[in-house]
Amino acid sequence: MVANSCLLGAMFIVGLTGGIATGKSTVSSLLKDLGCPVVDADHIAREVVEPHRPAWKAIVKNFGSDILLSNEEIDREKLGKIIFGDDAKRHVLQNLYPNIVLLLKVFLKFFVGEKFVILDLPLMFETGIALYLMKEVVVVYCDKDTQLKRLMERNNFTQNDAEQRINAQISLDEKCRRASYIIDNSSNRENTETQVKRLYEKLNKSYAYLPVRGFAFLLLGLILYFFSFLVSKILVG
Repeated sequence: MVANSCLLGAMFIVGLTGGIATGKSTVSSLLKDLGCPVVDADHIAREVVEPHRPAWKAIVKNFGSDILLSNEEIDREKLGKIIFGDDAKRHVLQNLYPNIVLLLKVFLKFFVGEKFVILDLPLMFETGIALYLMKEVVVVYCDKDTQLKRLMERNNFTQNDAEQRINAQISLDEKCRRASYIIDNSSNRENTETQVKRLYEKLNKSYAYLPVRGFAFLLLGLILYFFSFLVSKILVG
């Protein structure tokens, strides 16, 4: 594990993001293998939309029962087709997820004394979640042709479907302009591993502790908790 050498509140948050099919999950896995504390937004998103939980009820209420599988789980592929073709519906879905769960899991890392935590968030720039709390933002990049090929092979998409999914997100070039660190995943795994190890060494040696942000994060968490509670009551009755 990363050395717990920090004082109370002395933890900084590193955002990890990228584009669809750029290999962010690979980078996240490599960071975990090195001992970095990682909070995975995708994993949390799957947990909070389990059948009959508040977020699940809110999604079914807004998108209908047609998006459910036979076991009552949400059909992510079907829901994805709906939101990637409709900006308004995509924003509705983003607002339904209880971000407080994500932020509280990050705060727990602060509470146990981690020096830093990786917040793995696919749509970080699109949603703006906790961006102002980030000390560093890491973008996983690959060239457009590689991204398109990977997405078509991974999801069995046509070129048109793949391009639609890619274009629904902020461009990789724009994300790279906003990043403080870029990992180019266009090449082989060994090359990516070298870049990830270099990033890990940089983060682990950093003294960019954020005691003020620790307090700000707690305050934000409390605010979002009550906001999320009120919204869930409105959405699910």
